[in-house]
Amino acid sequence: MLKQIPSQWIIIGSTIMAVVMGTIVMTVRAKSAKRPVSAKKIILPPLFMSTGALMFVFEYFRVPPMQIAEALGVGILFSLVLIWTSKFEVKNNDIYLKQSKAFIFILIGLLIVRLIAKVILSSTIHVGELSGMFWILAFGMIVPWRIAMLIQYRNLEKKLTNHHIEKPTFIS
Repeated sequence: MLKQIPSQWIIIGSTIMAVVMGTIVMTVRAKSAKRPVSAKKIILPPLFMSTGALMFVFEYFRVPPMQIAEALGVGILFSLVLIWTSKFEVKNNDIYLKQSKAFIFILIGLLIVRLIAKVILSSTIHVGELSGMFWILAFGMIVPWRIAMLIQYRNLEKKLTNHHIEKPTFIS
């Protein structure tokens, strides 16, 4: 079925989906900064995204080992930028993700780089493989980023807990 669809249409459709998903991520990120963070909120996105690995059940999306390594390497490099811009702060004894003006520009930049790479690579790499590579890239980006966020969150949570324990209480 997928082989009958012209590759240009698949490229255009997946590009539109990438822009839509990027917009959704920016919107969710802006709204999430208004609510306290929890370990669950940090861990769930990569778990939800992991279901996308089911695409590799179909041969159309399978990626050769060298391209897996390349996509994963680029994803890890991109994750460093996201790790750098993700910071937490404490407000009213709750932990919040600090709003970073740079984050939106970095996310837009990463999206543009990804779109340009897709257009360039689509002439030399099969569309299905390219889709698989970009999923690997995105997963390779989100997992280290979320692990770093979880470590940072746990450290701040521990400091917050220790701070409450150390406070003397006076009973009159």
